Amino acid sequence: MPQYQAPLADFQFLLRDWLNVSDHYQSTGLEDFDFELASEVLTQGARFAEDVVAPLNRSGDEAGCTFANGAVTTPQGFAAAYEEYVANGWNAMLGPVDYEGQGLPYTMAVPVHEMLNSANLSWRLTTMLTESAVLAVSRHASEDLKATYLAKLVSGEWTGTMNLTEPQAGTDLALLNTKAEPQDDGSYRITGSKIFITGGDHDWTSNIIHMVLARLADAPKGVKGISLFLVPKFMPDSQGEPGEANSLSVGSIEHKMGIKASPTCVMNFDGATGWLVGGENQGLTCMFTMMNDARFQVGLQGLGAAEASFQGALTYARERLQSRAPQGVQQPDAKADPIVFQPDVARMLLTQKTLTEGSRALSLLYAKYMDAEHYGTEDEKQHAGQVLQFLTPVCKAFFTDMGLETTSLGIQIFGGHGYIREWGMEQLMRDVRIAQLYEGTNGIQALDLIGRKLTRDGGNMLKATYDVFAGLVDAMTDSDARQNAQTLLGSWMDASTACLDKDPVFVAAAACDYLAYTAYSLTGLCWYSMADKAARGDNPTFAAAKQKCADFYIARILPRRDAHLSAMLSGAENVLAVSGSEFDYR
Repeated sequence: MPQYQAPLADFQFLLRDWLNVSDHYQSTGLEDFDFELASEVLTQGARFAEDVVAPLNRSGDEAGCTFANGAVTTPQGFAAAYEEYVANGWNAMLGPVDYEGQGLPYTMAVPVHEMLNSANLSWRLTTMLTESAVLAVSRHASEDLKATYLAKLVSGEWTGTMNLTEPQAGTDLALLNTKAEPQDDGSYRITGSKIFITGGDHDWTSNIIHMVLARLADAPKGVKGISLFLVPKFMPDSQGEPGEANSLSVGSIEHKMGIKASPTCVMNFDGATGWLVGGENQGLTCMFTMMNDARFQVGLQGLGAAEASFQGALTYARERLQSRAPQGVQQPDAKADPIVFQPDVARMLLTQKTLTEGSRALSLLYAKYMDAEHYGTEDEKQHAGQVLQFLTPVCKAFFTDMGLETTSLGIQIFGGHGYIREWGMEQLMRDVRIAQLYEGTNGIQALDLIGRKLTRDGGNMLKATYDVFAGLVDAMTDSDARQNAQTLLGSWMDASTACLDKDPVFVAAAACDYLAYTAYSLTGLCWYSMADKAARGDNPTFAAAKQKCADFYIARILPRRDAHLSAMLSGAENVLAVSGSEFDYR
């Protein structure tokens, strides 16, 4: 099993040098924070991820969750790790200070989240959705609901879930059937079944707070008639502690390809008591507060798995002796050279490394604008919100596509050993595969990007995002590299603008290629900027490595965008030409 070590050097470079978070915190009204504090948070987070969570990854996958007598039990050690996580305050990092949270900047918390995903993706999932529930409750719930539930969710004393999907309603929530009936005391009775509910039941906490989408009897048809409800597993008593059991239950747990240590439940609500969050028929707006956060967090799952796979592959490639390197003998005293010196293995390792580090840079740039959206001036919040809306589907889809590609390469570098469970590489690929599916499939993310965020928005989010990357390019000091980056940025902007007047069929057919084209372009700009900034640092070894990685990405990975652009511009006709019996020649 790969032994995970948090990439602290890269995190510190990105925060200290590339983003200059100390100045960022000062300008955003976060004067109590600086890089030194961020570095300490990351160091302690790395220790927890490496020493507490990572050792449970293999055993958790082997044991999985169990369901008996209506209750779910997670693998040995998982609940104890969560108890330590809560005791050390990690769950409260992003929580509002008024409700026992720490109010840390996202630029401090996001690296810790990546580490946890690298260490143990199954374990991280439940804590991730609790953070999303905190957002929904803090932004949309009544003061009474906040007083009862928010502090316990923030601290991690209780966990939260997201209940959207039903057997007949996945991507199309207009088909949702779960019902909500108002009661005289202001509560609602929730009746229906939900599937694929992460953390729907477990043995970590004394209560679980379900955020449930349901429909009132007189609600408008479609998604405009959906409301959001808070439904606790146990009704709080007069002291705010878990009391009488609510009328809900776990029907079963799913048996999955990966994330086997994460409980994925079928939830049955049989007239369960719940309370409205936000206004009636405003559920989708409220739920998207959770979903947009969760989509970025799912992107971090892809990034975390990619880093773990790269580390395992690099260690193996340095140790595995096979044949002599074509460029000459590298270890004369050995019978063969390490495969790291084989050009094809080096190509795969650098593909892993440059996709991972480029995505990490983009994730922290995203986190910087999350800070601005939460703590900046009104103008800064508005601008940051536009940037985040545009980048959310990019981060979710590209990071998880990249996660699958890099974990597959990790197996390839191991050869036959990568296919064997004991090495741990195949688990990373199995675990990360789900990330392309939940919180909206990557195809849906692509449609969201080119549809809602580009064409229907009229280019406003595009312009805000362009300005962010133009700022990175303008700050570069190497004139030749800056010119190349400006050309890359300009061509992306031109291709994006050309989509604004395209018809809906063209847009739908172009969606996935446009998202990939955008992601490779923006990641390329991050690489140009990072290499330029590293060259001005005080670590020549680090700077040389960054420049060589940038060169590899620009020469070997960035050309992928041209293929996606060509496919995108080919139109919808070739996608829709085959139909009916032509698919199977019948």
